[in-house]
Amino acid sequence: MIRPVPHISAMAAYALADLGGQNTISLAQNESAFPASPAAIKAGRDAMADLQLYPDPEWSELRTAIADVHGIDPARVLCGAGSMELIGCLIRAYAGRGDRVLGTDYGYAFVDSAAAQVQADYVKAREVDLTVSVDDIIAAVTPETRIVFVCNPGNPTGTLIPNSEILRLRDELPTDVLLVVDQAYAEFSDHIHDPADIFALTDRGDTVIMRTFSKAYGLAGARAGWGYFPPEIAAELRKLLNPNNISIASQAAATAAIRDQAHMQNVVARTTEFRERFAVECRALGLIVPQSHTNFVLLRFASTQDAQRAEAALRADDLLMRGMGGYGLTDCLRATICETPIMDRCLTALKGALK
Repeated sequence: MIRPVPHISAMAAYALADLGGQNTISLAQNESAFPASPAAIKAGRDAMADLQLYPDPEWSELRTAIADVHGIDPARVLCGAGSMELIGCLIRAYAGRGDRVLGTDYGYAFVDSAAAQVQADYVKAREVDLTVSVDDIIAAVTPETRIVFVCNPGNPTGTLIPNSEILRLRDELPTDVLLVVDQAYAEFSDHIHDPADIFALTDRGDTVIMRTFSKAYGLAGARAGWGYFPPEIAAELRKLLNPNNISIASQAAATAAIRDQAHMQNVVARTTEFRERFAVECRALGLIVPQSHTNFVLLRFASTQDAQRAEAALRADDLLMRGMGGYGLTDCLRATICETPIMDRCLTALKGALK
């Protein structure tokens, strides 16, 4: 029998979401409720005419568009097949056996899997009220800590800490610890906190910022993410990235999407409107709903049993939310925000389950 290396054999497979049956409406994946920009869809279609060619390994037009929109240096932008590819490469480059990768209670679960691939230990710092705590992260740092990952806004919580706390975290971390700030949902909070403050951290040489096109830009199926890197770290990652990692069509679609800021901002505004209405209605049912700064809400029930009853009621109406047992939040469900008729169906199912 051909056997994998022991540390891979010992790993659990990355937990994929249950997508339900053919008629199921999924609110479990944090996909956009709205289509991508028409300009992005057209650009992706037009690019299909060149599928006989390999994609641009420098993502030249996409990097330029990202840099133009955010006022940053295109030479320090790297693009990946979603931010997952960039995260995996970062961990392979900067952690190994015996090292520690430090996240938080409810940080992005893929980081744990990526750390296991290189035999690094993944450790979680406590969150307070479902919110990242800089003090608890600092307290959890040890001499073995090589990388700290912070999701802001958080997933699956939706909570947000101010830029000042991210800056304080960087100041209080040892200079030989890499800080990675995962901002997959930042377009939903950029109007609150100026992103320039966080991008500027990369000037120090010890901080990386991650973003994606999968959420506010509605391009989850295109698998396009990006990060802003200090030059030295970018050089190391280029050794590990697949040089043809983002298809021609995906690069074209992402480039057009980020240049259509009006469409993205409209998606954010509509999602926020539907999210706040749904959250208010859920709180009226007695649920705890932390203030979200994303395209989803976390619903906390009075008990695990109530959460299970609610999930069963939703499934009976071909609706699927994401159970949070994998995060230790067995009394919670996470709901991606969809258009009003779907959210109203969810409310009806929840009311029936909580009678």
